[in-house]
Amino acid sequence: MTRHFLRDDDLSQAEQTAILDLAEHIKADRWGRKPLAGPQTVAVIFDKSSTRTRVSFAVGIADLGGQPLIISTANSQLGGKESPSDTARVLERQVAAIVWRTYAQSGLVEMASGTTVPVINALSDEFHPCQLLADLLTIREHKGTLAGLTVTFLGDGADNMVHSYLLAGATAGMHVRVACPADYMPEERVVADADAIAVQTGGSVTIFTDALEAVSGADVVVTDTWVSMGKEDEKAARVASLSSYKVDGDLMALAKPDAIFLHCLPADRGYEVTSEVIDGPQSVIWDEAENRLHAQKALMVWLLENS
Repeated sequence: MTRHFLRDDDLSQAEQTAILDLAEHIKADRWGRKPLAGPQTVAVIFDKSSTRTRVSFAVGIADLGGQPLIISTANSQLGGKESPSDTARVLERQVAAIVWRTYAQSGLVEMASGTTVPVINALSDEFHPCQLLADLLTIREHKGTLAGLTVTFLGDGADNMVHSYLLAGATAGMHVRVACPADYMPEERVVADADAIAVQTGGSVTIFTDALEAVSGADVVVTDTWVSMGKEDEKAARVASLSSYKVDGDLMALAKPDAIFLHCLPADRGYEVTSEVIDGPQSVIWDEAENRLHAQKALMVWLLENS
């Protein structure tokens, strides 16, 4: 059976742990695994602009002995004349895996249903599961464990990072808190899925509107940009609604003294987070950015070995 990674709960707790363990080994021995030797090709498709995703997948595929084929949907038939499932059936005869950074989650689901090679969600409007593997790897490096830790996300609760934190954090047995305004709540179905996972792993999910209450005693504090691609015309309204969720020094002081700060980047400094925090001693964002490479390499190795 072909394994895909379309959303964070495509992995069980044991599988998530196995990939993170593998990522640690790969990070320590960067060129030790060559499952794509040949070189085999991996299609990396972009509907949206990208820095970290493009670089980390291109470098990671090359590190694994393969060849990245970067495709822009603006210069292909995907999304125009050809459906995702038909595109996948063409690509599977020539590539070892498909990575897609896109808008609608439904497109990824359709692509995966029509192919025999692994499909990886490199970001959609609903989920950002590859980023969460990097974040969990970073937290493990700095905290030594995941289960039982409290992680607080502040800002836009309907953000794809929130949905992934809910699912991946619950899978890891973490206590996931989301602090957001009432008009920016996460999808109820995702919260319900995360709740169901947490029952099995010993984690928990709590939604707050009070940022101060949510960050109190947290081990990990996370935020993301308030204005994602395609929402630029909403910036003024979003800043007005989300201003009390800005991560600054006073807010970080309410977390545990050894709490760490994460942001998937790019950051809009002075809006969702201050430079005092992002450049401060509790920030681990550069480790987090690097770990996209190691976590995604581990994911690709695991998917190829288990498909």
